[in-house]
Amino acid sequence: MSKGFTLWFTGLSGAGKSTLSEPVAAHLREHGHRVEILDGDVVRTNLSKGLSFSKEDRDTNIRRIGFVANLLSRNGLVAITAAISPYREVRDEIRKMVTGDGGGFIEVFVTCPIPVLAERDVKGLYKKALAGEIKNFTGVSDPYEEPLHPEVVVESDKESVAEGVAKILARLRELGYLN
Repeated sequence: MSKGFTLWFTGLSGAGKSTLSEPVAAHLREHGHRVEILDGDVVRTNLSKGLSFSKEDRDTNIRRIGFVANLLSRNGLVAITAAISPYREVRDEIRKMVTGDGGGFIEVFVTCPIPVLAERDVKGLYKKALAGEIKNFTGVSDPYEEPLHPEVVVESDKESVAEGVAKILARLRELGYLN
């Protein structure tokens, strides 16, 4: 059985986490990996229903995603997570859990400036948050702690999806997760 790993995408809402995770997952599947994507919105609907956006509930949501990612990784699968996961301490806690159980952990920071995110935002959430109409909006009225040492950084305002995917796959090859 091949060694499982967790590919942990983090970044602000709309930065491109889900957009990048799909083609990366497709490539990994084409190369024989068993892959599951744990998308933040899907998990919140099915596994974390009823949680608020308080810091405590956000941490609980991310810990649940991390727990499932760890189960998948330690059983030889690739877990791809695409959730904002705003707090560094919880991301580091999950890294320790996954690596402590023998899985790999690759943090992918998808970054994009807020003005670009506001332009991209079809729902208008950034404009509402910037106007003070939405409280506890990550990156605007609630903190987002950027990773200090991510294995990959994708600047989605400067790099195309194809370039971002290529950068992630190249790093996975460098780290020995892909042939």
